[in-house]
Amino acid sequence: MKALFSTILAVVIGILLPLIPPAIAADLGQGAQVFSASCAACHVGGGNVVMSNKTLKQDALEQYLEGYGTEHATTAIVYQVTNGKGAMPSFQGRLTDAQIEDVAAYVQDQSEKGW
Repeated sequence: MKALFSTILAVVIGILLPLIPPAIAADLGQGAQVFSASCAACHVGGGNVVMSNKTLKQDALEQYLEGYGTEHATTAIVYQVTNGKGAMPSFQGRLTDAQIEDVAAYVQDQSEKGW
């Protein structure tokens, strides 16, 4: 009986889990707006006008963005936007946490599409 209950529960969870939206879902539309207002001056089209090799394209993110790697960790983008590094300024205090999450998701989405 216990095994049957466990099996039924696993099936129900397996069916319902994909239908539940994530608790914190980034808004790509908002991310695009934040990018346009705060990032595009230096990163128009996924490029980089300050350091031309450090673009927002997938291969450059994998190579230059600490913690991003081949797993494409969006948290690495969030960290970079929040804290800055080198010529990249920190946006902590200028953007809300939600705006940073949204713009990171937008950058990730665009990099996967090839800008």
